[in-house]
Amino acid sequence: MTTASAALPAEPASSRPHLDQKAGLVASLVFLGLLGVGLLFSGYSLVTDIAAAGGIAVTWLPYILLGVALLIALGFEFVNGFHDTANAVATVIYTHSLPATFAVLWSGTFNFLGVLVSSGAVAFGIISLLPVELILQVGSSAGFAMVFALLIAAIVWNLGTWWLGLPASSSHTLIGSILGVGLANALMHGRDGTSGVDWAQATKVGYSLLLSPLVGFVFSALVLLVLRALVRRPELYREPKGRTAPPWWIRGILVLTCTGVSFAHGSNDGQKGMGLIMLILVGTVPTAYALNRAMPASHMTQFVAVAQVTRQALGADIPQVAPADARATLSEYVRTRQPNDHLVPALAQVIGDIGEQVKQNGSLARVPIEAVGNVRNDMYLVSEAVRFLDKNTAVSIGAEARADLKAFKKEIDSATKFIPLWVKVAVAVALGLGTMVGWKRIVVTVGEKIGKTHLTYAQGASAELVAMATIGAADAFGLPVSTTHVLSSGVAGTMLANGSGLRWSTVRNLLMAWVLTLPAAIVLSGSLYWLFARLF
Repeated sequence: MTTASAALPAEPASSRPHLDQKAGLVASLVFLGLLGVGLLFSGYSLVTDIAAAGGIAVTWLPYILLGVALLIALGFEFVNGFHDTANAVATVIYTHSLPATFAVLWSGTFNFLGVLVSSGAVAFGIISLLPVELILQVGSSAGFAMVFALLIAAIVWNLGTWWLGLPASSSHTLIGSILGVGLANALMHGRDGTSGVDWAQATKVGYSLLLSPLVGFVFSALVLLVLRALVRRPELYREPKGRTAPPWWIRGILVLTCTGVSFAHGSNDGQKGMGLIMLILVGTVPTAYALNRAMPASHMTQFVAVAQVTRQALGADIPQVAPADARATLSEYVRTRQPNDHLVPALAQVIGDIGEQVKQNGSLARVPIEAVGNVRNDMYLVSEAVRFLDKNTAVSIGAEARADLKAFKKEIDSATKFIPLWVKVAVAVALGLGTMVGWKRIVVTVGEKIGKTHLTYAQGASAELVAMATIGAADAFGLPVSTTHVLSSGVAGTMLANGSGLRWSTVRNLLMAWVLTLPAAIVLSGSLYWLFARLF
């Protein structure tokens, strides 16, 4: 594999952008000041939430574990920032639309904003890939082994590919790490390794990761060809002369699309860290974060009513099931997706228990400390069971009952699948700060080593436009995609469409990184999980 320190391809020295220029003092101070305010806000909010929830731990161990786990999770987002965001700024830098330092600060700002307005759908889509037994016991030693293993494996692989200057995918890396933990956990418990993974969800995620680079390649090439047919301005399709900025309108498009890719990257990739941070919080301080304490007490009447209606829709005369047996039945179904005759009675029993708990306490904030973990786990099991039942028509449930189950799932998801504002701010800070560090290696690869000629204005605009649209659409559907793969494949598509030619050594290295990332992350995280499970 070629490293970033290898000799750069021959091109006129005057056309290569300044990549070593330092950011201005005022701009750096303002950006770092905003990051500092974000960190202070996050720390203050965390302490306030824990204090308000009560049940302060009698030892420092949970808080030590919380601090270490949060540092590792934010470290993953920091590495993600300088690893993936470099793709967003490569086109504006190499077309001289923006100076390198300003482009990086600009991109970091919109990464920050993208994280803040993200929906959370991608975050919990990632979480659903994890083994159900580890999610239910996330505060146990095995739960922490899981979190540490998959995050450290993802960081190690991302740093390795960054050192080689390869635009590998942080999304691929994290998905592979999660699959590795699931496979290792199943094998360690004497089960078939494939039973440790939600393969339906993994396949859905896999399709998005597989197809998004093809979308980037094909549609970027098509956009360029359409542009050539409609806009007959030869200077748009030639490499820049010296460091001259492009025409104002093409420059505007390049800056706009860079902004859009940065915003979409923050919104999509930032959520991956959010979901893991929420798992960490649930495991270490469940009294504050296992249930959404911010849900108003006035909403609880509707919550209880929906629970009762759903319980009755499943069959008011079905036999009662012991709570422990009901939970075990749901847990087994969520893990294997194999229904049995006890599934519907168990589902009705647990739904009834959840409704009764909420009714007795009046709000989620008043659920007793000792019951918080069980209530959350019951909600998680019901939510996942309903998700799988929605696709399983073999289970005998009427249309009205299925509609009631969906309505109740929406209620319990709002109670468990939430992301506090301070978590978004902390992730945004890590991602934004990472944007300012180490971006040069990946920028050089995208800007100089994919094609045989310098990136043209039209190529940059086409690749960025398609990347922005693809990532934004994936975010709307709750699918994780790789900014790296979409944009780098888009640049390759425009090079081919423009007749510029491809540097096949770089393309080969990109394909190798794409092919090797999943198996490498699986092996690395699985091995780390096995080691940490024994150490803890």
